[in-house]
Amino acid sequence: MENKEEKKGFFKRLVSGLTKTRNNIVSGFDAVFKGFSHIDDEFYEEIEEILVMGDIGIRATENIIENLKAKVKEQHIKEPEDCRQLLIDSIREQMHTEEAAYRFKQERSVVLVIGVNGVGKTTTIGKLASKLKQQGRKVIMGAADTFRAAAGEQLTEWAHRAGVEIVGGQEGSDPASVVYDAVQAAKARKADVLLIDTAGRLHNKKNLMEELKKINRILEREYPDAFRETLVVLDATTGQNALNQAKQFSEAAEITGIVLTKMDGTAKGGIAVAIQSELGIPVKYIGVGETIEDLQKFDADAFVDALFHVAE
Repeated sequence: MENKEEKKGFFKRLVSGLTKTRNNIVSGFDAVFKGFSHIDDEFYEEIEEILVMGDIGIRATENIIENLKAKVKEQHIKEPEDCRQLLIDSIREQMHTEEAAYRFKQERSVVLVIGVNGVGKTTTIGKLASKLKQQGRKVIMGAADTFRAAAGEQLTEWAHRAGVEIVGGQEGSDPASVVYDAVQAAKARKADVLLIDTAGRLHNKKNLMEELKKINRILEREYPDAFRETLVVLDATTGQNALNQAKQFSEAAEITGIVLTKMDGTAKGGIAVAIQSELGIPVKYIGVGETIEDLQKFDADAFVDALFHVAE
């Protein structure tokens, strides 16, 4: 029951969190649907422009428009206003990838969390640890972001808050050695999930790649039977920049999922559609606020409903 209430509460927060994005996209749609008396190339071009401006991305937009044109033809639709629901459905279809696996929640696993500074990476790890702990999983955190002075302290604070153990290293120490220690601790204490925070330095991609390779080698050697998940945390407010970061990170590591933070207060919420479409990597979690409840599993239907405020 509580879960249903929690979902309902999250949907409400999502609706209000997507207000700026909705105002951006939906008001544009309203103008097009009311302003055009028939469906022609110009009508489609206007819709295309609104989607691109809403950060839905070029590839996703092209797919949505193609899909819309096919449905209009198929169903012999003549009135622009009758395209509204078809357009919403086309966007929904773009959001659906395979049922995003959350295997790490069921199996013994290692979750590597990467992302540049300032995107809410440490907070995401803290919230994720809390969620897993509430679900009865034994969690250990590895503080392998030894590059940023405050990272270890922040993570330790979250570990205390979530009531989980943490393994850390001195500032400036080798991240790979922290990962090694964290793996030994996870094995010795029979942890279900090892959550590892890593330093996100994209401006120095070569170093980042080397560091991640080193970490991966240790995990393969020391913890071969653990399921591996690599999540990249992105700040939704940065729009296309978030997409570029995701692309760069996917060159440095095998990304299995995306966490989009700061969905509240962004006019660029459409980026969730763009990332899925451009990279084929599922958005697994979204954050719409500061509290632990504000990080939730991503649900494409709920997202589209909230974006267009389809239902309460």
